[in-house]
Amino acid sequence: MTSSSPTTLLRALRDLDLPDHPEAVVVDGRALSRAGLREVAVAFASRLPDAGPVAVCAEPTLETVVAVSGCLLAGVPVVPVPPDAGPAETAHVVTDSGATCWAGPRRDGVDLPLVEVPTAPTAGDRGVDLPEPVAETETAIVLYTSGTTGAPKGVVLSHRALRAGIEGLADAWGWTGDDVVAHGLPLFHTHGLVLGVLGSLHLGSRVVHTGRPTPQAYAATPATVYFGVPTVWTRVARDPEAARALSGARLLVSGSAPLPVPVFERLRELTGHALVERYGMTETMITLSTRADGERRPGWVGLPVGEARTRLRAEDGGEVPADGETVGRLEVSGPMLFDGYLNLPETTAEVLGSDGWFATGDLAVVDADGFHRIVGRESVDLIKSGGYRIGAGEIETSLLALPEVQEVAVLGLPDEDLGQRIVAYAVVAPDDADDALAARMVEHVAADLSWHKRPREVRFVPSLPRNAMGKVQKKLMLDVPG
Repeated sequence: MTSSSPTTLLRALRDLDLPDHPEAVVVDGRALSRAGLREVAVAFASRLPDAGPVAVCAEPTLETVVAVSGCLLAGVPVVPVPPDAGPAETAHVVTDSGATCWAGPRRDGVDLPLVEVPTAPTAGDRGVDLPEPVAETETAIVLYTSGTTGAPKGVVLSHRALRAGIEGLADAWGWTGDDVVAHGLPLFHTHGLVLGVLGSLHLGSRVVHTGRPTPQAYAATPATVYFGVPTVWTRVARDPEAARALSGARLLVSGSAPLPVPVFERLRELTGHALVERYGMTETMITLSTRADGERRPGWVGLPVGEARTRLRAEDGGEVPADGETVGRLEVSGPMLFDGYLNLPETTAEVLGSDGWFATGDLAVVDADGFHRIVGRESVDLIKSGGYRIGAGEIETSLLALPEVQEVAVLGLPDEDLGQRIVAYAVVAPDDADDALAARMVEHVAADLSWHKRPREVRFVPSLPRNAMGKVQKKLMLDVPG
């Protein structure tokens, strides 16, 4: 251990003097109280053969919650494995993480001891003591990135990082033990697992995982706070009855990808709520968010959360003016940052400086009030066309204001004259996909933003490739023909 300070992560799960509820944790209709969850989580921890790490097949089940909680209570690193990962990716995660055992349904090619996950205590499980807390600097979880630029990388997050991120959001969102959090997000990412489940177990709020994140499932789940990604909120906005059922909530939260402004406005009309938008990465937890008690500006992700700090840097390393227009490279620092990429010190050093600042790879603007808007990823969303630096995100937001445009992704493709030309890939109804709409899209951006930001080409496509969290995978689109 590198610190004598014990972890306080999962505070409400550790403290049985806090008010409990028979359905403190519900996953797809199956429930446990916090006392019941603690009992079976500690029982699971007592069955672990060693100090791990433990690979958990992170299906959206009560067993996943038990296994992850048990590991964290015992101070054993946990490695959530996406249940839809193929054999090669699963083998990479298991091998790279050094996992010593497996929890959850068996997977082909995984040759590790299997630890059964209890969801009800047995006679032999009763009376097992809660493990002693470990140092806050110890590894809590290793989350693997999507691997869009190579094999998935293991992001090492400490107990302190998880706690700092959760408590920062508690302040920003007024999130307390009186809340009921509902979502249907994957349990192998920060949004669904760390925020939705572990955040609730730390702060004492009830949490209900809906199984699938459908509008009907959300509408049927009474809660004060709902978490969703833009694809979920887009579907809710298209179901007025389901949307109106969320009117009694305290907060609707969107993250993991930019929320289209028209969806924001439609949900405000149907629910009476301006959604809270936030920004973060696996490596940083959540570092920016609009506040429950503050301004919620569509398309903007607000202010630094908790102890997070941000700065924007120009290409020459200089500061970017806080004018709400000038695009800069977003860097963040604070106690919620990851410790590094597992087994990849050189890759870590490329993005995490000795001064504690992490280069996110994202582009942003900030205004005089400190409000941030994410423009996109530098690798695919910064378009250098005709001597201008243009963010793809603002063009996408502009195009989504047109009722015919259901989805859109903007890329910069090589061009001998301009350097890069702006190309819009749009999903529209088949009957709308014609030259007249393409011309109107170009004219709309020219009038809404500026002439040099207009698409030089519009390509109509049946769908956009997205990952499990709803993020468009632009690197997969570079070979899409016109």
